Amino acid sequence: MKKSGKRTLVIGIMLIIAFAVWTILIQMVDVQQVGLNGTDIGLATFNCWFHKLTGTNMPLYIITDWLGIVPLVICMIFATIGLIQLIKRRSLLQVDYDIIILGIYYILVMLGYFVFEMIPINYRPVFINGHMEASYPSSTTLVVLSVMPTLIFQCNRRIKNAWVKIVINIVSIIFSAFMVIGRLLSGVHWITDIIGSIILSAGLFLIYKAVVLLCAKKEN
Repeated sequence: MKKSGKRTLVIGIMLIIAFAVWTILIQMVDVQQVGLNGTDIGLATFNCWFHKLTGTNMPLYIITDWLGIVPLVICMIFATIGLIQLIKRRSLLQVDYDIIILGIYYILVMLGYFVFEMIPINYRPVFINGHMEASYPSSTTLVVLSVMPTLIFQCNRRIKNAWVKIVINIVSIIFSAFMVIGRLLSGVHWITDIIGSIILSAGLFLIYKAVVLLCAKKEN
């Protein structure tokens, strides 16, 4: 368990570094003024090619935007579990360690969400309600791919019924795939935004998983 946790932690850190490198590349490689109002877009040839290929599908954007509520509901469910344990056990230290770690993880994900909203790296290729909005990384993709794997991980740890776990796993994977593909095909993001979110969310989740595994080893 400890060896697995350390290996997972290393991979997670490497993905975070890869995200940082990817972000730098977007700001330095093939930068062209092809964004809205002539804003700079990195890896412009690649981004413009893919955007012309998919076009813009606003109904799909609206659907995936509303479905972005799902991971937030999952966050609230786990927050409720933690609150119930806190009330019953009357001590934060008595709350399951993986729930506490999960709460910290969700806070960090949301902080990352707001930081990139306030510090635009790229702007969306289309106006949203008449306004330019930050595009990198795709915030919906980031939240979905950061939260849904934790649902799978927690259910596999806590639920004993094999069929229930299989159903939750399959539904979570299908939902995540639909959301990522939906954001890609909706045309409201550059493809580099989606790739950045995938790398970042994978790194964050693996670090969370590694911390839980290492704490489990310590507790044992």
